[in-house]
Amino acid sequence: MSVSTHGLRVHRGPQVLRAGVELFSSMRFAIALLTVICIASIIGTVIKQHEPINNYINQFGPFWAELFRAARLDSIYSAWWFLLILLFLVISTTLCIARNTPRILIDLKTFKEDIRAQSLKAFGQRAEAQLGEAPDAAANRIGQLLVSGGWKVKLQQREATGDGKSAGGWMVAARAGGAHKLGYIAAHSAIVLVCIGGLLDGDLVVRAQTWFNGKSVFTGGGMIADVAPEHRLSASNPTFRGNILVPEGGQGSVAILNQSDGVLLQELPFSIELKKFIVDYYSTGMPKLFASEVVLHDRETGEQVPARIEVNHPASYKGVEIYQSSFDDGGSKVKLKAVPMAAAAKPFEVEGIIGGPSTEITNGKEKLTLEYAALRVINVENFADGGAMGSGADVRKVDLRHSLESRLGAANKTNKPKVLRNIGPSIGYKLRDAAGQAREYQNYMVPVDTGDGQPVFLLGMREKPEEPFRYLRVPADEQGSMDGFVRMRAALGDADTRARAIERYIAKATDPKRPEMAEQLRVSATRALALFAGSERAKADAATLGGWQAIAEFMEVNVPEAERERAGAVLVRILNDVLFEVLNLSREGAGLPAVPSDDKSQAYLTQAVLAISDAHFYPAPVAMMMTDFTQVQASVFQVARAPGKSVVYLGCLLLIVGIFAMLYVRERRLWVWLTPQGAGSAGNTNSANNTTAATMAFSVNRKTIDSDREFEHLKHKLLALNKEEPATK
Repeated sequence: MSVSTHGLRVHRGPQVLRAGVELFSSMRFAIALLTVICIASIIGTVIKQHEPINNYINQFGPFWAELFRAARLDSIYSAWWFLLILLFLVISTTLCIARNTPRILIDLKTFKEDIRAQSLKAFGQRAEAQLGEAPDAAANRIGQLLVSGGWKVKLQQREATGDGKSAGGWMVAARAGGAHKLGYIAAHSAIVLVCIGGLLDGDLVVRAQTWFNGKSVFTGGGMIADVAPEHRLSASNPTFRGNILVPEGGQGSVAILNQSDGVLLQELPFSIELKKFIVDYYSTGMPKLFASEVVLHDRETGEQVPARIEVNHPASYKGVEIYQSSFDDGGSKVKLKAVPMAAAAKPFEVEGIIGGPSTEITNGKEKLTLEYAALRVINVENFADGGAMGSGADVRKVDLRHSLESRLGAANKTNKPKVLRNIGPSIGYKLRDAAGQAREYQNYMVPVDTGDGQPVFLLGMREKPEEPFRYLRVPADEQGSMDGFVRMRAALGDADTRARAIERYIAKATDPKRPEMAEQLRVSATRALALFAGSERAKADAATLGGWQAIAEFMEVNVPEAERERAGAVLVRILNDVLFEVLNLSREGAGLPAVPSDDKSQAYLTQAVLAISDAHFYPAPVAMMMTDFTQVQASVFQVARAPGKSVVYLGCLLLIVGIFAMLYVRERRLWVWLTPQGAGSAGNTNSANNTTAATMAFSVNRKTIDSDREFEHLKHKLLALNKEEPATK
């Protein structure tokens, strides 16, 4: 029996109703729905679900973000149209099963023993032979052989007809591989079960409570304890999946369920107390194991249940599964020192808590809000060919061709080993202005050697979350601090110190007997140093307030293009020599000895000059450097109550069984017609020599080499034909 793709055909009622029933119960409609669900699932995998609208705007733009929100592509699995398709798929597949199962079950019990003997000659695989035994003995022998081979057999004795059209004899009908058709039922039942499990474990129940139970999504901020009851789901909620963050030494009993337009709070029937968070690292500093030792406190009985939760080793209590999702900061205490990056800025110190209250700071003319975002104790970066820090920090090092070739196929890919190194703790914070606009910063606590031998402090900044950090490299002095850079920058901003540095430079660079050259050099050095320090502009409308960019703008205005290369080289040499004197004057003011003119000092000076030049583009008056911290770790758990999990597991099992049955089980049928040799007239049921004419036919739903071999085996076994003995096929 072949499974029909048509639906149920109703013979009564309106035409629209009959057409609708036929469509919904047809296999082609179920396949179409399944295809749509697969496409939607792919979209849901590519597009992150339940993200804030600003994230979609930043990634895809305003138009596509609004389109995604209107089509609910940002929350596909809880979208009304997705749930409706799932419901239709369940109904359609159930109707397909209900329509075909009775016929399949009837077909499994049917041996088709009433087939006409003449019809056996039309089969593609058939054989004829003469047996040296009576028809009844041959029928019993063949039947027993088939039964011993796992076949189901039915024997039918036929009497000869009076008109002589049909001779009497025995029909042996056998069948095997009935599980092939049962595989159809199992596979389609699996689709129904998986869809039902998905509906149970999805957001349908949660959404239903917002539709019919007076619950609403929370879109505000503040403490969890202050959220109103209409935004909370009860502990008896039959299905949910959310996240909960628990710091070391703390407890949590409310999970957060992310929704496309906000969050819902899920009360748990117990509270999770994190006793200890355990994390192990590889030699590179990357985490290889993180686990949590917790105590579950029953909120009804007060029972305390200790448990250990690891990745892929969840804990279960009161029907709620607790998974180790990730780890985060649990409210670490940090001490920060403000390093002036603008002329009017002053140093100061603050203390805060990661994720805690923000601090209002006023430095210079700008009022800012300092938000403590993140503390990362371990930062592993790749330093091969500059690594991540190089590509994110200095746009002059971006090589588009190299970046493309490194991501092409195997024939073009350059395989270079990674150089992973832990560069120590970092502090992440945001500075928010009066208009509410915030920039994100990431500063490393200790200096990092990026490969050129000069340790530098990395001060990272980005305008948007999806952008990489851009780093300002500030050189570390011999004490491993930024004090030398701060002193030199302050000295450069002082007019008297600049004048003293110029006089020292002129005394070393000119002959006292030629005062006219000294005066010319004094004018050039004074102008160049003032431009670099930002106290003078190349032109009235110049956008740059100092650094090498101001020097470049000055040359574009005042030096002919043909002479710029030579004049630039002279000006750079003068500036480097004068800035070396500025460095030593800043050290003298702090009671430190002057640095010698060697390679080490020159490397420090070069990096300091670059940092001073780039600091004019630093978008904040101060850089917050971490001086001390007390780490408090926290575990992020995913808690889920999934009643549909068992249903989905059963569906997956049925799907595996059904697919294997349909692919690897072949439905076979066999008929052997046994009639006395020479029988052709009514009443002639025995021949003189007691021999039998046998005709065998074989049918299989999918013809393969194995089916051919099985037919040959049955032919020789049942009809006792040798390989060299001819047989009609």
